[in-house]
Amino acid sequence: MSAGLLGKLTGYPLQIKTGTSASRGIVFQLNKSPEKVLGTEGYRLDVSADKILITANQPVGLFYGLQTLLQLLPASQDAVAAGTAQTAPWTVPGVSIMDYPRFGWRGLMLDVSRHFFSKEFVKKYIDEMARYKYNVFHWHLTDDNGWRIEIPGLPRLTQVGAWRVPRTGRWGSFTWAAPGEKASDGGYYTTQDIKDIVEYARSRFVTIVPEIDVPAHSLALIAAYPNLSCTGLPYQVPPQYAEPGVDNVLCVANDSTWLMLDKIFTQVAALFPGKYIHVGGDEANRSFWMKDPRDQALMKKEGITAAAGLQSFFESRLEKLIHAKGKSMLGWDEILEGGLPPDATVMSWRGIAGGIEAAKQGHHVVMTPTGFCYLDYLQGDPAGEPAGGGQLLLSTCYQFNPVPEGVDSSYILGGQGNLWAENVPNPRHAEYMTWPRALALSEVFWSPARKRNWVDFTQRMTAQFAYLDRDQVKYATSAFNPRIYSVSGSTDSVQVALSTEVPGLKLYYSFDGTNPDPFYPEYTGNPIHIPQGASEIRVVSYAHGKQVGRQVNLPLADLKPKP
Repeated sequence: MSAGLLGKLTGYPLQIKTGTSASRGIVFQLNKSPEKVLGTEGYRLDVSADKILITANQPVGLFYGLQTLLQLLPASQDAVAAGTAQTAPWTVPGVSIMDYPRFGWRGLMLDVSRHFFSKEFVKKYIDEMARYKYNVFHWHLTDDNGWRIEIPGLPRLTQVGAWRVPRTGRWGSFTWAAPGEKASDGGYYTTQDIKDIVEYARSRFVTIVPEIDVPAHSLALIAAYPNLSCTGLPYQVPPQYAEPGVDNVLCVANDSTWLMLDKIFTQVAALFPGKYIHVGGDEANRSFWMKDPRDQALMKKEGITAAAGLQSFFESRLEKLIHAKGKSMLGWDEILEGGLPPDATVMSWRGIAGGIEAAKQGHHVVMTPTGFCYLDYLQGDPAGEPAGGGQLLLSTCYQFNPVPEGVDSSYILGGQGNLWAENVPNPRHAEYMTWPRALALSEVFWSPARKRNWVDFTQRMTAQFAYLDRDQVKYATSAFNPRIYSVSGSTDSVQVALSTEVPGLKLYYSFDGTNPDPFYPEYTGNPIHIPQGASEIRVVSYAHGKQVGRQVNLPLADLKPKP
């Protein structure tokens, strides 16, 4: 693979030689005696005038050394575009690098239920993950809005559960299916697709963690097999969130539920060789259990007095089922409620409190709190961003520390960025929402916290844009966008203040409805007086004489104080 990647990028036909002690060329070498500091994934990269030497304890370390080397190469597009041999020289700076990760779990999650993404795009997403040393791909395969994995013997899962009526626009504004309307929007991955993607990821040292979201978020499953819910009512796969009163939760006391889950997880365990299966466990509407005679009888039999206890019963039984398949269970932090199954691992998303509690109970944790890791949140001011909810700035991602104060770090496996796809209707927007915030998180998960430097990171991030351009990956420049706030003037009048996340930019503005450029007034750092009659401010940012980011046009009526 190394020769193939280097050859593709540079255009040079590289020869491979093994078992030699080369004095020139690019040499990959496994240590005969393991170097303790490097661990499993660390490496050394030494570039001299005659030779590039990458050494590591394990092949995965050599792979990460190669990724660093690729980042040191110029981001030329010529060889890739032409597909021919290069004639111009390629240079690499002389460096000596020792590098190893802070965390063993460095993940990104892609939700393919809310909107389906093709096999080819999933592979491209994994390519970019591997380039920046991510090693876990969390694949959210099922939810209310689509069942995306073929399970032999259960054809209705993909015949019915994988399809819904087509809708375009903003999530939350869609209407449900009209009588007789055809469900034509969706898709799924065949068993062979799954095998291909798993192998593709494995060759890039990325482990896939599949998620089958139960007992809630199961409306696609229930649409295919209505007898699994408490109500047994027929439903269609919805084009957005399940409406209140719609039963999207599996009936715990129903024997059919457990026969179904056994069939599903048997196939999932066979397809994915990694240690973990993610079972969801979040946001269950437990009120349906409290109305169901079968679930009420089960609660009485087991001495369960609260709905949370019934979910704990469900999770414990599911953990035993998954253990029987040779796997370990991973779930969102709701599985803590009512008591955590003995060997479960927790993914803490509702802040860090769930992760802290799980670690105190002696359980492993993956930290992925909304306030630092939810990549579906807007990256900047809504005035300059596509539709979405919440806000997560690039700089906030970079500030994340997955190990809370006072917690035994040995229980923190690492962290993960999550891309939920309600407002991500196509692959290009999935890339836009992922990068460059995933660059910030990759550094959080890999590098020592003491080494982080925001100003330095923004410069290195900007250099990576050329590589993303070469790979035709869409990314956001939101951190370069102007940010506009109201401040109080000396006479209690409202004035305007400007800023950007990326330091050192020049900001130019107008109040007259025209588009500013460097010939317009420049923001000096002092509050700006609003001219009489003005109704809008327009601001643009520049660096090195060129516009960066987007121009932001903000009605003055929408001015808000700086948070």
